Amino acid sequence: MTSRFPSSHACASLLVLALAACSGGPDAAEAGPPDARADTPRSGQARDIPVVAEAFRSAMTPDDNIDSVAAWSAPDGGVWVIATAKATDRLVVYDGHTGQTLRTVGGPGTGAGEFDRPNGVAVVDDLVFVVERDNRRVQALRLPGFTHVTSFAGEDLAKPYGLWVNPVDAGYELYVTDAYMAGEDAGGEDIVPPLSGLDRRVKRYLVKRDGAGYRAQLVSAFGDTSERGALRVVESIWGDPLHGRLLIAEEDETYANELKVYDLEGNFSGRTIGGDVFRAQSEGIMLKECADGAGWWITTEQGKGRTVFHLFDRATLDHAGAVTGRMVANTDGIWLHQAASARFPQGVLYAVHDDQGVVAFDWRDIADALSLPACETD
Repeated sequence: MTSRFPSSHACASLLVLALAACSGGPDAAEAGPPDARADTPRSGQARDIPVVAEAFRSAMTPDDNIDSVAAWSAPDGGVWVIATAKATDRLVVYDGHTGQTLRTVGGPGTGAGEFDRPNGVAVVDDLVFVVERDNRRVQALRLPGFTHVTSFAGEDLAKPYGLWVNPVDAGYELYVTDAYMAGEDAGGEDIVPPLSGLDRRVKRYLVKRDGAGYRAQLVSAFGDTSERGALRVVESIWGDPLHGRLLIAEEDETYANELKVYDLEGNFSGRTIGGDVFRAQSEGIMLKECADGAGWWITTEQGKGRTVFHLFDRATLDHAGAVTGRMVANTDGIWLHQAASARFPQGVLYAVHDDQGVVAFDWRDIADALSLPACETD
């Protein structure tokens, strides 16, 4: 997200910029062997974090300003990674096994299949949902052809960013974050509304089948207005129906780097997590779900020079460890693709790298690095 803070790409470290400039395309590796563990200093402290090698890195395309990713299992056994390109108003599609760029979709505009600063993206069944910040709407497109299905929420949203899609009997429940502001100050910085004005930070929709298409209805808008539970700057959101939870990233670093825990009805639980371990802005959120009900939340600490992925126990929300990559940095969106594939038989974590492309992590490598128990999936 770009709002009250400087451009994340502009703030990237010289090391990361050098790596991007020297890479030649998919599967290019960082120069030099990595340490087994990475020390990430901040405020005079250091951390001992396991390093997990990226399985691939896509081509770097800085003009796109890649933000968020989602993955889809194609009928032919392949995997598509679909990324939003904020600056070029399109989607970029990568091969989920190799990182090769397959195609681009869309372009600038307000019509069906066109985009204006697309940001959040999610895939459920054969639908891809895209949040457009500057068109202030959500589009649903049908895969594999990216044919337009419906657009909605334009009358409700002011500055939408992220989303979570929950399949339900009637169709789909969509939770969309809305980082509306109270204008700008003399320096052009966004002004966060007062606590009393933060009661509509998340919009909840029911998207139901309507003949050959779908129809969306706004169900509720919510946001806590207490000092502890308020959502000051929002983007990433994800849910866990088994435990009735939403995790929502607080991106106002002047307040905290943490995740707020809400229930699915939009009530703040009174709990936050991550504040004691995050040393940079909280960003992408995903959930690793095991068939026995166990699992882990995977969350993103968006370090400008190095991204750290923190895992929390699905049930207790206790911190379960952290990993980093050899090169991954300045990560916005992530997507955990749990479906088994020939390349990644236990699933794969895709992560945006420095606003320019995508990297992949084999789940087996993450689990080995943190000595996690086996996780059978449905």
